[in-house]
Amino acid sequence: MANSQRKILVTSALPYANGPIHLGHMLEYIQTDIWSRFQKLRGHECHYICADDAHGTPIMLKAQQMGIAPEEMIAQVQKEHEKDFADFNIQFDNFHSTHSDENRELASQIYIKLRDAGYIKTKTISQLFDPEKSMFLPDRFVKGTCPRCKSEDQYGDNCDNCGATYSTTDLINPKSAVSGATPVMKDTEHFFFDLPAFEGMLKEWINSGSLQQEMANKLGEWFEQGLQQWDISRDAPYFGFEIPDAPGKFFYVWLDAPIGYMGSFKNLCDKRDDLNFDDFWSKDSTAEVYHFIGKDIVYFHSLFWPAMLEGAGLRKPTSVYAHGYVTVNGAKMSKSKGTFIKARTYLDNLDPEYLRYYYAAKLSSRIDDLDLNLEDFAQRVNSDLVGKLVNLASRTAGFISKRFDGKLAKINDTSLTTSFLAKQESIANFYETREYGKAMREIMTLADIANAYVADSAPWQLIKEDDKQEEAHQVCSNALNLFRILVTYLKPVLPKLAQDVEAFLQMELTWDNLDIDLAGHEIAKFKALMQRVEMKSIEAIIEASTENLQVTAEPEVKAEVKSPLEQDPISDEISFDDFAKIDLRIARIAKAEHVKEANKLLRLELDLGGETKQVFAGIKSAYAPEDLEGKLTVMVANLAPRQMRFGVSEGMVLAAGPGGKDLWIMEPHEGAQPGMKVK
Repeated sequence: MANSQRKILVTSALPYANGPIHLGHMLEYIQTDIWSRFQKLRGHECHYICADDAHGTPIMLKAQQMGIAPEEMIAQVQKEHEKDFADFNIQFDNFHSTHSDENRELASQIYIKLRDAGYIKTKTISQLFDPEKSMFLPDRFVKGTCPRCKSEDQYGDNCDNCGATYSTTDLINPKSAVSGATPVMKDTEHFFFDLPAFEGMLKEWINSGSLQQEMANKLGEWFEQGLQQWDISRDAPYFGFEIPDAPGKFFYVWLDAPIGYMGSFKNLCDKRDDLNFDDFWSKDSTAEVYHFIGKDIVYFHSLFWPAMLEGAGLRKPTSVYAHGYVTVNGAKMSKSKGTFIKARTYLDNLDPEYLRYYYAAKLSSRIDDLDLNLEDFAQRVNSDLVGKLVNLASRTAGFISKRFDGKLAKINDTSLTTSFLAKQESIANFYETREYGKAMREIMTLADIANAYVADSAPWQLIKEDDKQEEAHQVCSNALNLFRILVTYLKPVLPKLAQDVEAFLQMELTWDNLDIDLAGHEIAKFKALMQRVEMKSIEAIIEASTENLQVTAEPEVKAEVKSPLEQDPISDEISFDDFAKIDLRIARIAKAEHVKEANKLLRLELDLGGETKQVFAGIKSAYAPEDLEGKLTVMVANLAPRQMRFGVSEGMVLAAGPGGKDLWIMEPHEGAQPGMKVK
């Protein structure tokens, strides 16, 4: 046990209330939950709070599309979020919403303090306005042509094609993503938080050890560019809190979202007599406050948030801990590949403790991305949790129940117990510093030692000999005691397993009783604690997560354009807007090969100038694969991927001609470049 009890408040970033939780989100909540559970296991006062982030234009518009009030939509989403978290054994002390009375009051109080201290400025800005919807448009709700590379259908603040960032007003031919109308420029008065006034304080705080070094280094770039005043207001219509004394003006979602941490804690304090809000948030608080966040929201939590708190006369976080993204099988999560996995889809098929352990085994204190390799996931869970940990109890507990009245022996040789207990401070330090991967490796090394001890002692042989009964009793009791220590070490990661082991051992597992003497202690009959991961369960998750794929067998489609004489009468006309959605690109055929069992198809790997796509094309009648490599073709690049019998086809190639052997595509010397749009 630690020498003195600490008072700790810990938060995870607030999930946005317009969609479901997925396995990328779960990394953060599992990481935070492990840390919070560890602190409680060590006997500290620790409160883990969170809330749904319930404000903003996207939520307002989505509710409109659903034909319901935003309040109804966020209540429905919050219910789903809370169920997902509970089923993943995430133990919040309070889960609230930013659309709450507590948050409204705190946001208003903090704003008024900042305003009265001179940190709120007003200025008139020109902004794009949707004349049909009568609303100002956030950058992400304006689309148009990139001013640099001329790519169409790009967002109002950055281009996905060339990576350029720009002002929304620089966009060529802008259109409202809400109504499709051409926006107009309109002046409006906005409120700005004077972030540059806090530059000195922020530099000192950022380099005080409160942030990971990678974060501190990255934030240094913001100071080099010069801090800018931060726009904290939005015009009606907007779903959020109205700014005091400013009718029709609302707090930008990112102003009241971090205050939502305080709002959720205030809600918890109001429900409990033993908690005082000011003990944790006042300027002279000696409590610790920690934020766990993703690397994409570092600047909100490490620049705007501490500056707001400082300006309002409140305490700053003790530390802000950032983590990286989750990839699946080495690539971004993909709906077409079935690797964009919702929490509920996982829970419908697998034990949540498997994912908790796998994430823990790969997490460190750094901001590196974490890869969920599904094959490695199955192997590691089966090897570590089933093969090493649970196996330790399953191969020894039966003998205690059957031969020794379910009671453990007094262990004569305690050398193994002593060596296991000697690791408690190093394992505790790994948890404290978020080096979970190192903790898991340390624990599994101990599990290997315990299993080797059982294998060498072979109690199943000893039990057969009358004069070896006491030795068998000793070995099995020793093994179960080592198992108890290991599960106690793993209790923050595997709370449900720990609960089941507590029922089996008939005792609570705490850090305080790690060195307890179990001589004569009675245990319950052993029941299976954990099943192996079957690949069919993982396949079921991928299948259930795969979107936009036609999984039924379909006839092969000839990827060619018919001659006028062959054309069917036009029966289904499409509008020009529908046609404009088709993204035609020049692609170089990097590789072409036959498809076994297919009479008309070739498998093509198409180079779009940095991106490669696989397409199955019905042009085998006109070209041998070796004749195609290096040639250019036009492809439909934004066609939804399609599951065929031979694999996934990620587009369609276009060729001209009457058909059969007479189909023509471009030669490289004809001047087109891979990735170019066809207009």
